[in-house]
Amino acid sequence: MILGLTGSIGMGKSTTAEMFRELGVPVWDADATVHQLYAEGGAAVAPMATAFPKAVRNGAVDREVLRRIVAADPDVLPKIEAIVHPLVAAHRMTFLEGDAPLVVLDIPLLFETGANAQVDRVAVVSAPPEVQKSRVLGRGTMTEAEFETILARQVPDADKRAQADYIIETTDMGTARAAVATIVKELT
Repeated sequence: MILGLTGSIGMGKSTTAEMFRELGVPVWDADATVHQLYAEGGAAVAPMATAFPKAVRNGAVDREVLRRIVAADPDVLPKIEAIVHPLVAAHRMTFLEGDAPLVVLDIPLLFETGANAQVDRVAVVSAPPEVQKSRVLGRGTMTEAEFETILARQVPDADKRAQADYIIETTDMGTARAAVATIVKELT
């Protein structure tokens, strides 16, 4: 059984993924995979160096430089995705070769990339908009404008919720933990 776990930025998806891990469920993390691919020796470094030489420093992709490149010219995003998405998909397929009865694919852009077609069920992590915004801006890693830009590229929370088999509310972590336990029990 493959459970796709998704949620917009600041909804608590990483925390929720950890709850699945704590219950012994293997979790594949799309963001962590991209970090590995961009790290020194990662499979994305050479093709990114060819396409965006300024984005590669000390043998690794500098995500901040890459972010500035995309901010200056959003039309380059499909070129980046054409390099990275196939590598991410290959890594995911290797993960799925295991034999666990339930696995979680933690994919922030599950619907945006069409990866929902490759899972058996979908769990959406959600919180009220004011909680989401407070969490993201509270990190101190982006401006409100950057947050709004990211939100604009994501499927709206209401649409994700409408397509979900499970909704995990993360305003209260006890409630979220109970929802995760229920899902694991139901799917194993």
